Amino acid sequence: MRVILITGGNGGLGVAIARSFLSASPADRVWLGVRGRRDAADALVFEAPGRVRTVTLDVTDRAAWTAAVDGIKTADGRLDVLVNNAGTHEDGLLATLPPDAWSRVIASNLDATFHGCQAVLPPMIGQRTGRIVNIASLSALLAPAGQANYAAAKAGVVALTQSLAKEVARIGITVNAVCPGYIDTEALASLPPERRQAALAQVPMRRFGRPEEVAAAVRFLAGAEAGYITGAVLKIDGGIL
Repeated sequence: MRVILITGGNGGLGVAIARSFLSASPADRVWLGVRGRRDAADALVFEAPGRVRTVTLDVTDRAAWTAAVDGIKTADGRLDVLVNNAGTHEDGLLATLPPDAWSRVIASNLDATFHGCQAVLPPMIGQRTGRIVNIASLSALLAPAGQANYAAAKAGVVALTQSLAKEVARIGITVNAVCPGYIDTEALASLPPERRQAALAQVPMRRFGRPEEVAAAVRFLAGAEAGYITGAVLKIDGGIL
C-alpha cells in the first residue's frame, strides 16, 4: 500500500489527481488536504470508502503541516507521495499590486511548497523512498503581464524542486514539477467569455487541457516507472511554449 497526500484536495485538479491514483492501484490510500470547503473531497470519500480520507490542512501554516503528517503516519504508518497542488493567485499590475496580495500569493504557492516538502522529508528519509510532485505553472516559464506575484512564486517552486531533487536523490526520493497551462478547472471557468476566448487563441492545440491529463502526468512521476526522473519540469500546455 502506498500512502498519498494531495493538497488542494477540494479543487477540480486535486480531485482529478486523486481519482487517477485510485484508478491505477486498488491498494493506494489517498489523503486529501483541505481547508474551508470540502464538498468535492467529501464526495470522493463517500465514493471510495476506506481508500480516501480528508485531513484539515492550511498549507501556509507550518504547524498544520506537522499535525497533518503526524496524523497520517499515526493512521497508516507511512507517507509515500506528496502532491503539492494547493495554491491561489491574485492578479494585478505590479505598479498597483497591494503588498498583501503579493504576500498571500507567495505564501500559498511558494511558502506552502517549502513547508510541505520539509514536513514529509523525515518519514520519506526514514523509508529511504518517496515521491514529491510539485504543481507549478506555465507562468513560471512564460511569465505573463499582471501575474508578477504568481509567476515569481511558481518560478520559485521550480527552483526549489530542482535544488531539493539534488539533495535527496541518493536517498531514493524523487522531486519533480509539472507546469500546467490553461486547464479547464473552476479557475478557468470563472473567466469572462472574452478572456476565455483570448486564452484559447494562445493554445496551438486550440483546446484547453483537461484535469485528467495533468493527473496522468502526476501519477506517472509518482510511480515506480519514473524512478530515474528527478528534478524534471514538465510543461502541460498544448504547445504554448
